[in-house]
Amino acid sequence: MKLLCTRAVVSLTASSLLLFASWVCADPVTPYPLPKGDPIKLGFSKDGLKRIDEFMDAEISQHRLPGAVLAVAHHGKLAVYKAYGQRDPNTQAPMTLDSVFNIASMTKVMATVGALSIYEEGRLPLNAPVSDWFEEFKNSRVGIVGPDGTITTKPVLKSITIQDLLRHTNGLTYGGRGETPVHKLFPPSSAGASLEYDGKGFINKVSSAPLLYEPGTAWDYSFGLDVLGLTLEKIEGTTLENILSNRVWSKVGMPSTTFHPNATQRTKLGRPFNVDPLTGAPQSISLLDGQTKFDCAGGCAFSSAGDYIRFAQMLLNKGVIDHQRVLSPSTVKFMTSDHLGVNIINNVAKTEPGRAGYGFGLGVAVRTVRGVGAINGNVGEFTWNGANGTIFWVDPFADLAVVMMAATPGEIRKIYREKLPALIYGALNE
Repeated sequence: MKLLCTRAVVSLTASSLLLFASWVCADPVTPYPLPKGDPIKLGFSKDGLKRIDEFMDAEISQHRLPGAVLAVAHHGKLAVYKAYGQRDPNTQAPMTLDSVFNIASMTKVMATVGALSIYEEGRLPLNAPVSDWFEEFKNSRVGIVGPDGTITTKPVLKSITIQDLLRHTNGLTYGGRGETPVHKLFPPSSAGASLEYDGKGFINKVSSAPLLYEPGTAWDYSFGLDVLGLTLEKIEGTTLENILSNRVWSKVGMPSTTFHPNATQRTKLGRPFNVDPLTGAPQSISLLDGQTKFDCAGGCAFSSAGDYIRFAQMLLNKGVIDHQRVLSPSTVKFMTSDHLGVNIINNVAKTEPGRAGYGFGLGVAVRTVRGVGAINGNVGEFTWNGANGTIFWVDPFADLAVVMMAATPGEIRKIYREKLPALIYGALNE
């Protein structure tokens, strides 16, 4: 607990120091990230809560899930905040509430919030071309794959914009998410790129590859947020770590969130099984022990369930938490509205199973239809998950925020993305 208090003092502004210190240090045994409520009074059934525990215990006992931390906030209070199983299945270290996880693409949502705070200052117009900051994108071209697999290119009709980066309509695909000759010219993932390239090398790599789509015409999961993060570094003249720490993490109260875990945090890292429980193939999370060469906004941050539930609650509160304003209510609404419309090809459900009926906002998928998709929820819910097993969503209609942190990089993570909402909504009486 002493370490958490010290980290908070170092990272917070003077205006927020006293408020956040009271949260961190109030309970030396169990520091709750939000006010703790009686789950029954908050609308959860006793049987539903029991089913959640039984599900987690069964997954762990069947060696499908090493462990997890679950945080559920309803009406601004914690209804569930529990650690299950083991943090490290190799050492059998038990899971603890302060365990730290690589949150992979849930980094994108925090980077989006940081970017929008600069947008609110009039310094990041969403319709501005990315080439205003990186000239390497001035001559972007779209790849055309012939029947024999050869690639020809044509100039883009429209430059990649900041909005295109945020909503994945930029054509900068992930190499690991397709088999076309164009895919093979891109690095496989944000984590993989950050381990291989520094920021300059990364920009050179992705800007020189032909685009998979004409910018602004199709949603395709992409390196857009990584380029955005490096754009923010150019605007601010400092690292993305510092930008997000100053603009988001310190205001929200997220002392365990970072791109670079310190020695103490590394002892708390959630680790996966050595083999995939579904396939038996070897598996690992490269960023747990690798050293990144730039702060990749697409997937390189680490956080805890307690930190991220505060971040989720801030968004549910329309941009404010504990009197600390991060974004305006209007900007949060703008971020969490559909930005695809009817004229942009929507491939969201091809990347996230069960996401039929979702559009995409800025950094988050946004539910536009109550049914259609296999995942329970309400219109207006927004979400994005991490490739290594972390889950998060906010449901304004139900006044609900949910975070699950786990280290499950295999395909089983997609199963939990459907089963966890079934359990949470099934436990709600409201």
